Amino acid sequence: MASRYNFIVQINEPIPDFELPDLDGNLHHLSDYRGKIVIVNFWSCECPHSERADHALMAMVMRWREDVALLSVAANRNESIQSLAKAAKARRLPIVLRDAEHVVADLFEAQTTPHVFVMDRDGILRYRGAVDDVTFRQRKPARFFLDEAVESLLNGHFPPLTETPAYGCAIVREAVE
Repeated sequence: MASRYNFIVQINEPIPDFELPDLDGNLHHLSDYRGKIVIVNFWSCECPHSERADHALMAMVMRWREDVALLSVAANRNESIQSLAKAAKARRLPIVLRDAEHVVADLFEAQTTPHVFVMDRDGILRYRGAVDDVTFRQRKPARFFLDEAVESLLNGHFPPLTETPAYGCAIVREAVE
């Protein structure tokens, strides 16, 4: 519920602190990661686009090591804790947070999985959009927007692109019967 924050996050503006539980129920605050570049990745255990992006994301995160934190946020109302945990383990995701009420997804106006948001070390939003340039017509990535954004920040520069359209599965906000 974006009304909890009374605004929506904007490029080049600070992200308000939020807290979400991980799959074990432990609370994580965005502010816990201040001083690192943070990727908030709206994620799904069922979406094939999320699964494809996870492979690229994990390769990037391994290269960036301690400088970058990846927070995968499960915001689909229809995905069980068990299925989230199984996929997270299989894909070796370091942290999966649960946002079943879409409070954080609404704050970010996240629409798809994956949909990534990159904050600099001071918590300022510097990029939002797609992991790469895959679309319905282009099935293999030729450009990795997320990699460009993070590498720019690691090198002390602003990303060359600040926003791209996200591509993937729609976030399920309604209960599925």
